[in-house]
Amino acid sequence: MKSVWLITGSQDLYGPEVLATVGQNAAKMVRALNQSPLPLCVVGAGVMRTAAEVTDCIKRANADDDCLGIVTWMHTFSPSKMWVSGLALLQKPYCHLHTQFHRNLPHETLDMDYMNTHQSAHGDREHGHIAARLGLPRAIIAGYWQDARVRDELVDFMRAAMGCAASRAAVVMRFGDNMRQVAVTEGDKVSAQLKLGWQVNTWPVYELMKRAEQVPETRLREMFGELSQRYDVQASFEQVAPQLAVQTAMREMMDEQGACALTTTFEDLGDLPQLPGLAIQELTRQGYGFGAEGDWKTAALLAVCKAMSTDLPGANAFMEDYTYDLTEGQELCMGAHMLEVCPTLAADRPRVVAKPLGIGGKEAPARLIFAAEPGAGVLVSLVDLGHRFRMVIQEIDIIDQPWPTPALPVAPVIWRTRADFATASTCWLLAGGAHHAVLSTALNATQVALWAEMMGVECLTIGAATRVGDFKLRLGMGELMHR
Repeated sequence: MKSVWLITGSQDLYGPEVLATVGQNAAKMVRALNQSPLPLCVVGAGVMRTAAEVTDCIKRANADDDCLGIVTWMHTFSPSKMWVSGLALLQKPYCHLHTQFHRNLPHETLDMDYMNTHQSAHGDREHGHIAARLGLPRAIIAGYWQDARVRDELVDFMRAAMGCAASRAAVVMRFGDNMRQVAVTEGDKVSAQLKLGWQVNTWPVYELMKRAEQVPETRLREMFGELSQRYDVQASFEQVAPQLAVQTAMREMMDEQGACALTTTFEDLGDLPQLPGLAIQELTRQGYGFGAEGDWKTAALLAVCKAMSTDLPGANAFMEDYTYDLTEGQELCMGAHMLEVCPTLAADRPRVVAKPLGIGGKEAPARLIFAAEPGAGVLVSLVDLGHRFRMVIQEIDIIDQPWPTPALPVAPVIWRTRADFATASTCWLLAGGAHHAVLSTALNATQVALWAEMMGVECLTIGAATRVGDFKLRLGMGELMHR
């Protein structure tokens, strides 16, 4: 089972009785935490008394594929130099839990034996000092370990750790290259692999076509029947079958390569009869990432967000800002994409339709149309600035669609930015945010920003409290920090 390890700090100075108490308290904490609704199991990694034990423990954590991160807690005073060699080797996400075993002090019986056994304040400050000296990115959670806020922050760390593991294993399969003349979908794939772990490679469209042609009609008719169970199908089998064949071929090819995400572009479709639409929507519903026009950064980011939000309510979808309603004081954004919006966003039963697209030069592609479920969300964009990556997060609220759009053959999402429209737009443009993003109603800004911090990526959040002047200062500080 996937887990984080709780590593408890102490030393030999206190004697066997104190160390036994430390171990018992840590074990009780692990048991209690695992009774909470956490996305990962907490594994007690033992009480560290020496530098050799710390180093051995962290080596084992690095080597264990089920360990997604470590949580350190200095129950007693653990001299920080004993952590240097181990922490210098750490390859997993890192959380420092600043807490103590008992909530309150036993005022009437408080003595030096108690003080020596429960030196968390003392020990955690020593531990924090050496982590700062080493310059390690880490989450810090301060408060009593049984409080709901502390548990929530631990969940945020776990979600980010899940994202780190997914990121380092991500493989993106590109069908065709980037859309010509589009800047934001470009990027340094080698830098992405070094920084984020993403392996990004291209497969020719003709291989996809050959594989799609081999899908038996019996399988396509079976899939068409399954669609009719999930959706309101308003297109014929002949209109939908090309999408089902491409979906099957894409999934087979991705699974063979261990890929979690894919891209397409309407400028490189070969002899495919339709631009993939329903095919992509079904693959993203199944958990794969996607980026249009060759946008491999958003494709991989979507796959990471889907992994981070495993078992959470809500959705994660490829999204593009399309157009606005600029009624003064009530400005709204309409997002969508030509065909590929993930149906996990749907508030109603999606319809399968086949309508002309007006781009790509192919026959009318089948796609899902639906209205989006209202609720809080974030738009997340990862951009390549040439010398580094930057993540931009915008906090939004999706609303019920306020007006019908009967002539629009895509799945629109209507949202209001938490910051006023002018501030939100200005800051997004100042930061270089892309026109492509991941829209998530499953994750919050804190979780996504924590993932970025752990991966060493600059991150800027635009929320209700954001002011343009302050945002410009943050941009300037980021430029200085990342030179």
